[in-house]
Amino acid sequence: MKRLYCMAALALAATLPAMAQDTGDDSRRFTAERVFDLEYATSPRISPDGSKIVYVRHSMDIRKDQDRGDLWIIDVKTGQQRPLVNGGSSASSPVWSPDGTRLLYTTSNDGKPELRLLYLDSGDSFSLAQLEEGASGAEWSPNGEMIAFSMFVAEDKPSFATPIDQPEGAEWNEPVKVYDDLTFRFDGAGYLEDGYDQIFVLSADGGSPRQITDDEGGFSPPVWLDDDTLLASGNLDEDRDMQPVESEIYAIELSDQSVRPLTSRVGPDYGPVVSPDGETIAFRGYDDEVMAYQQANLYLMDADGSNVRELAADLDREFGQVEWAQNGRSLYSLIENAGNMDVFEIGMNGATSIAITGLGGTSIGRPYAGADFSVSDTNRPVFAYTAGSPNTPSEVAVAGRNVDDRVLTALNADVIPYLDMASIEEIKVSSSADGREIEAWVALPPDFTADGSFPMILEIHGGPFAMYGPFFAAEIQRYAAEGYVTVWSNPRGSTGYGEEFAQLIDKKYPGNDYDDLMSVVDELVARDYVDEDRLFITGGSGGGILTAWTVTKTDRFAAAASIKPVINWMTMGLASDIGVYVNKHWIGANPWDEPEKFLALSPINYVGNVTTPTLMMVGEEDWRTPAWEAEQFYSGLKQVGVDTALIRVPGSPHYIASRPSRLIAKTDNIMGWFEMYDPALEDEDEANETDAE
Repeated sequence: MKRLYCMAALALAATLPAMAQDTGDDSRRFTAERVFDLEYATSPRISPDGSKIVYVRHSMDIRKDQDRGDLWIIDVKTGQQRPLVNGGSSASSPVWSPDGTRLLYTTSNDGKPELRLLYLDSGDSFSLAQLEEGASGAEWSPNGEMIAFSMFVAEDKPSFATPIDQPEGAEWNEPVKVYDDLTFRFDGAGYLEDGYDQIFVLSADGGSPRQITDDEGGFSPPVWLDDDTLLASGNLDEDRDMQPVESEIYAIELSDQSVRPLTSRVGPDYGPVVSPDGETIAFRGYDDEVMAYQQANLYLMDADGSNVRELAADLDREFGQVEWAQNGRSLYSLIENAGNMDVFEIGMNGATSIAITGLGGTSIGRPYAGADFSVSDTNRPVFAYTAGSPNTPSEVAVAGRNVDDRVLTALNADVIPYLDMASIEEIKVSSSADGREIEAWVALPPDFTADGSFPMILEIHGGPFAMYGPFFAAEIQRYAAEGYVTVWSNPRGSTGYGEEFAQLIDKKYPGNDYDDLMSVVDELVARDYVDEDRLFITGGSGGGILTAWTVTKTDRFAAAASIKPVINWMTMGLASDIGVYVNKHWIGANPWDEPEKFLALSPINYVGNVTTPTLMMVGEEDWRTPAWEAEQFYSGLKQVGVDTALIRVPGSPHYIASRPSRLIAKTDNIMGWFEMYDPALEDEDEANETDAE
């Protein structure tokens, strides 16, 4: 197994679509170019003594069409901030030294990855080592003398023949490429080299990295158990290609480079975090029951791997990022919680409480739950975290017993206060399927009145095991700025509402999640928020398949846009980068044994039912839901005579909005397509033609 990672395009909207609603002063609208004005914060890392925060300040480079990051530092007491590392290449992944005097971070030099060390007293920095591949998850040893990280190590490529020598000056075809692993390409990485992520250590004074492991299967980024032992997760089983969720936690000794498993159950064990006294390891995982989704539980074990016990088993939520309190008496974990992002405190007796709420804002394109936090090494913990709100991307905030709880940054104060942003309203509806409560949010255009005249966009999240919330999203704001009432929700299968709610779609996705979504639409119509003849639907990835599924079941939408969808579970299970996981965990069968199970859940099987004009869009380098998925539905729609178009996004992986211009092209082409089929605009055009006559 390689490195571990869990027709022509059509430009429909060269200019902004003109909606039927009066959107007011153009200078106050969230227009497409405003995407390049956005800034947001990630990776807030508080110093060990709790006095300073270093974070990555993201901005959109309009010339390079890139999201770039610079390191900034904030004084917690005064709130004053200044740039720490900016200009040149983008910087990321700041890590404080144990004594708080130095800062480790990653950047690039002439296109090559670079690991740098910054001295806080002088501001001097230097490159620790020349690296051919990127260092992942660099961590300081407890004594501050060493740095450990993981890095890809290439191996010899398979070959069955030795090519003959080319004559000098000849222009032969490139040599053949041979692949013999089941996972031979991955989204965002393309076709994979042979090799694995291995563990390295490096002196904090710089020099040559020393490779510690050389195991087939590779490892996640390591953490230090003590100054001589590292912990990392991985799957070293010979049959690992057929075990998509399996992993163990290993202890890796620097003295003899031995690798010893600390866990052994069937299922994933990962994310080890060592207690301040070094005697206890917290980690996450679950016993694999071969389901489409299982929540990650929280466990403790002694440093030697013995005495494994589950902690806070009664909390029906998935545990995310975990950190220890300095006194070792509790843990903190970032948890999706019914549309919110909260940091929970978990006592050693399993008692839980919310320590911080209101996190989020790091997902700029769509309103996903994304956040980060860190905690000081002080007896009275101080937290740095990304704070989210419906109308602003993530800011840096601080909270704790001996500080003033507050948001420290205002990264968009020069932009957002001067724009007419959408107002966000929460709604809850009962699903027509079984009466379950479904949570949703509605973005109302600045000129909104509940008069039943507005067009509506239903925007569906991917995953499907993911969570939306009342977070800032540039795509949502773009739709609202052009006059659309936009609604997004967490149908069954979404995370953050307990394991049972997420597992309702196990082996039956799509299914009653469709009913949940239609119930949300029914509610907006009943409230007179939208015109029932001006309903539109879109979604990406898991939202893409639900969009395609919906148009096979109803004609209530005037038009649809299915973005990077799954269309045929058979081709998804055989040719996507997560094909084994799809077959084993999502469908529970092999396509050659039980093809009917795959086809029953595939929109392509019902394409003959579609009458809704449906746009298809996919990245040309998407290996999660490859381009042929969208192309199958496009071709099927063409053959049954339904209006359709196919947009291929050059250079794009599954995450289309990874570059600002792609985000703009995505939203504006979707709206351009919807405009073509908006009955209110068609009536307006006909009236204008009549007046002209």
